[in-house]
Amino acid sequence: MASQLIQQVRVIDPVTPLDQVADVRVVDGQITAIGASLTQDGDALIAGQGKVLLPGLIDLYSHSGEPGNESRETLASLLRAGGAGGFTRIGLLPTTQPTIDSPALVADLQYRRNTLARSQTVPQLALWGALTQAAQGDSLTELAELAAAGIVGFTDSRPLQNPLLLRRVLEYAQPLKKPLAFWPCDRTLVGQGVAREGDYSLIYGLPGDPALSETTALATLLECVAAIGTPVHVMRLSTARGVELVSQAKAAGLPITVSTTWMHLLHSTADLKTYDVNLRVAPPLGNPEDQAALIEAVADGRIDAIAVDHRPYTYEEKTVGFPSAPPGVIGLELALPLLWQTFVATQRWPATTLVQRLSSGPAACLGQQPPRLQPHQPAEMILFDPEARWEVSSATLHSHASNTPWLGQTLQGQVLQLWSG
Repeated sequence: MASQLIQQVRVIDPVTPLDQVADVRVVDGQITAIGASLTQDGDALIAGQGKVLLPGLIDLYSHSGEPGNESRETLASLLRAGGAGGFTRIGLLPTTQPTIDSPALVADLQYRRNTLARSQTVPQLALWGALTQAAQGDSLTELAELAAAGIVGFTDSRPLQNPLLLRRVLEYAQPLKKPLAFWPCDRTLVGQGVAREGDYSLIYGLPGDPALSETTALATLLECVAAIGTPVHVMRLSTARGVELVSQAKAAGLPITVSTTWMHLLHSTADLKTYDVNLRVAPPLGNPEDQAALIEAVADGRIDAIAVDHRPYTYEEKTVGFPSAPPGVIGLELALPLLWQTFVATQRWPATTLVQRLSSGPAACLGQQPPRLQPHQPAEMILFDPEARWEVSSATLHSHASNTPWLGQTLQGQVLQLWSG
C-alpha cells in the first residue's frame, strides 16, 4: 500500500470551494483525508509549505504531431509536456495526418496512450472526432460511429464555411449528446490578414484581419443554435464584440459554453512591435480593448474556460517572416506559471478563478466530472510551487518543439508532482 502525506500545503478546489492550508493524505491513488494536522502513520512525507495543491488541469484542445508530423511532436512528448504543465487530461484535436475521422484511428491513439501509461504517469486523452471528412468542411463523417468509438466530442478545429452544413451538423448530432466545438471565423473576410485589424496592424505594416471575420461567423452560429437548440462550444473567442455576442446569447438562455486561449489573455497587438513569429497565432491576438474584454469575461465567468491550443512546429517552419509563419505556439508547460504570475500573484483574480477556468470549467464544457480535492476522491491533482524559477529552453521543455515567445526566459512557477487519478 502506497501512502503519502503532503504536509501544510495550500489546498485550492474551486468546486467545494476550498482555499486553506492543510495536510492531505493519499493512499493508493485516492485522497483519504484532508485536515488541519494529520498524524503521520507510515506515510512518505512531502513538504507542502509554500506550495499549492490544485485539482488536475484540463486542456480543452491541443494539437499533436503524431501521427503524420512526428518531427513536430510525438504523442509521448505531448503527454510528457502536458504532465509537466499540470494537465491531467488533454483534449486532442483531430488535426493529425490522417485526420481523426474514423473509429480505427480513435482506437489506435488510445492504445498508444495506454501503452505509454504502463511505464509512466501520463495525462488522459480526450479525443475530438472530426465533424467532416478529413476536416475539410465538405461532407459529414460517420458521426454515430465516432461517438460510439469513445470520442469526447466533435470539431474540425477549422472554420466551417458552409452555413447549410452547419445547420445539418446541429440537427444530425443533437441526439448523440456529444459536445460540438466551433471556431467562428469567416475566411473570406480574413483575406491575407495576419494581425487583428486596427491601429497597431497599421503601425507595424501587417495585413489586417478584421473583427468582423469572427463576429459574422459567430452571429450565424448563434442564430442556428437559437433555431435548433443543440448545445455548442464556442472555441478561440478573441474579440471584444465577440464577448458581447456570447454574453447576450447566454443572457437569452442559449445552450453555449465559451473558451478563449491563454495567449489572448497575455498578449495583444501592441506586442507585435518585435515581429516575433511566436506571437503569430490563429485567431490573431486581439487589440488591447479585445484583450481587456476577454480578461474581464474570464474573471466574471462569461467565458467558461481557458484553453492552451498547444500547436508545435519545427524550428525551420517558424524561422520565416511574420506573415509567412504558420500560426500557433506551444503552451502546455507554460500556461499555468504565466497565468498565475499575471493574474493571481498580482491579485487581479482570486486563485480559485484561475483554477476553475483551467479545471472544472473545461470539464463542464466536455460534459465530464471535474477533479475534486476531497476525501474518497481519486487523487487527480498537482503540486505547484509558485515561487520556483526555471529557464525555458529546449533542454528543459518536454515538448519536442520550442516555438514560444518565452524561449530563453526565466519563469516563476513550476509543477513539482502530478497524480493522474
